[in-house]
Amino acid sequence: MKNYFSFNLIGKKLLPIWILFLVFFMAPYLAIVINMQSMQEPGNPTAALLPLALIIGLSIIAIFLTFYIAKLAIENTGYKDKTIAFNGSFGKYVGVILLGYFLSIITLGIYTPWFAKNIHSFYVDNSSYAEQPFKFQGKGGKLFVIMLLTIFLPIIVISFISGYFAISNPSQLPAVMIIHQIVLMIAMVPYMYLVYKWFVNINYKDFNISWKTNFWNSCGKIAIEIILSIITIGIYTPLAYMKLYKYFVEKTVATNDSRKLTFGYDIEPSQDFLFIWGQTLLSIITLGIYYPWAFCKIGSRVLSKTYLEEA
Repeated sequence: MKNYFSFNLIGKKLLPIWILFLVFFMAPYLAIVINMQSMQEPGNPTAALLPLALIIGLSIIAIFLTFYIAKLAIENTGYKDKTIAFNGSFGKYVGVILLGYFLSIITLGIYTPWFAKNIHSFYVDNSSYAEQPFKFQGKGGKLFVIMLLTIFLPIIVISFISGYFAISNPSQLPAVMIIHQIVLMIAMVPYMYLVYKWFVNINYKDFNISWKTNFWNSCGKIAIEIILSIITIGIYTPLAYMKLYKYFVEKTVATNDSRKLTFGYDIEPSQDFLFIWGQTLLSIITLGIYYPWAFCKIGSRVLSKTYLEEA
């Protein structure tokens, strides 16, 4: 029997936090972008560092506000007749963020995978259902290897080759740049697959929740949806997201020694496509004010059609 999830958050409850995000992040960010040139005085190294410092500060503000948005989203996600509880404190979250930023900076970015792991662990490990906690099993070292092999090394190699051809054949620079972007996009597909797979590795009671997927089939699925989104100039994107969501949800299983539970999603391609685009357009024409309602309505629609059943 299918047991469906629920999402009970309403836009009015999310609105105050979203307004803070618009006022303290988006407005200053746009001001920085507009005044970037005037903020950089020639021969003044302090002025040159000012935009970078402001962007770092805004990033920290965004992450802090994200805590409360994530907390509301988690606490309003339900299954059967219970909702997920979240007991993570803002103070501990601040500690995770500040330490992560500091270590990432002094290690020139090498610590970033462990920083990402600590953030994800904070949300997962502080969540519980029916008084039973979740526990994230992913390791920072594994994420480092994933990022090294699928992001850093490919970018270095591709950039070197592209630079060589651009210098050797200056007249072919536009073509080289286009090929460079296409190759980088292709290289991103394994990264997306492996990182998402890394994220879904959670213990609950004696169950392990993980993806049971095939690398090549999954990368092919991701690539097809990305290509369709590109050639339709983004119009297809909402449906691409939903098809990928359905594909990976159905590859997600919760298993223990004697039982296997599978996840699923009842997709309605045309209805889902039109609904998400409608909510997106309302957010755009209201300059983002409507976004809390769009977020809650899309979340409610998607989770109410996501289910768990005995295999």
